[in-house]
Amino acid sequence: MIIDVHTHLGDILYAGGGRLILRKGVVKNAAFDLISLTERGLYRSNAMMEWLLNTFFTDTIANACRYRNATATLENMRKSMDENKVLRSVCLPILPNLTFDDLKAAGKLDEGIIPFTGVDFSGDFNPDAVFRNDVASGARGLKLHPILQQEPLNSRKTCAAVDAFAVHGLPVLFHAGVQSYYRGLEKETRQRPEYGEPREGFAIVKAFPQIPFIVGHAGIFQYRETIGLFSSLKNAHVDTSFQSPARIRELIKAFGPERVMFGSDWPWGNRRANIASASKACRGDKSLEKAIFYDNAARLLKI
Repeated sequence: MIIDVHTHLGDILYAGGGRLILRKGVVKNAAFDLISLTERGLYRSNAMMEWLLNTFFTDTIANACRYRNATATLENMRKSMDENKVLRSVCLPILPNLTFDDLKAAGKLDEGIIPFTGVDFSGDFNPDAVFRNDVASGARGLKLHPILQQEPLNSRKTCAAVDAFAVHGLPVLFHAGVQSYYRGLEKETRQRPEYGEPREGFAIVKAFPQIPFIVGHAGIFQYRETIGLFSSLKNAHVDTSFQSPARIRELIKAFGPERVMFGSDWPWGNRRANIASASKACRGDKSLEKAIFYDNAARLLKI
């Protein structure tokens, strides 16, 4: 059994993203997709390759991300889950573009969907009331995306929201890893890539030891920084999306097998490649596979 702890439904880049969820027959743009090359190698990379990608190919990667984002329909989600034997998928909102209500509606159509709630930093927001209502309606965690929401993880607003969510005893998953999602003028106005630095999340994880946090993607290329910052904090967990087998083994060694869990970032990440990478990291240890692919997430999500 597999619980994918990091996935997306709907358009997370633009307003009204929930409209994409129920579209039918959506296929990915056939244009060149640089991310596919990294998937074929199960995300193996080195410092030179990562420097080249981050220096010269940010627009190329952004294009690939947009092509994938546009395929985030419920129909495609279900097909991917069936093909890869995924039992449940945690679907993450990015407010204000994509909301808990969008995901809750999808969950009513497909019981494999586990929705998280989020924070709307763009206007008036009563976290106590919103979280109380959303958790009662099925939210199993809180998602923060500092780059796309343009709100630092250590800001007063973020800390107030996390403090309000603490009473529910559910996990908080935040994006970690510097990444660009847009092109042209939008690169300057719609995102803050520097807010994805793993160190941005350290203060809030340390300040709320009673809350289980999931460091999204384990920081992507900055996984060593993630290990150095968070492995000693017992409430810090990581998901394996975009990490190679060797790096997942490093994460398991640093965090322990009970604080590493499978994630794919579907459709931004390829489920088959991410499953193969995590499985290869376990080297045939069935109890370790069970912990990473199911038990750890089930415990945090209280399912």
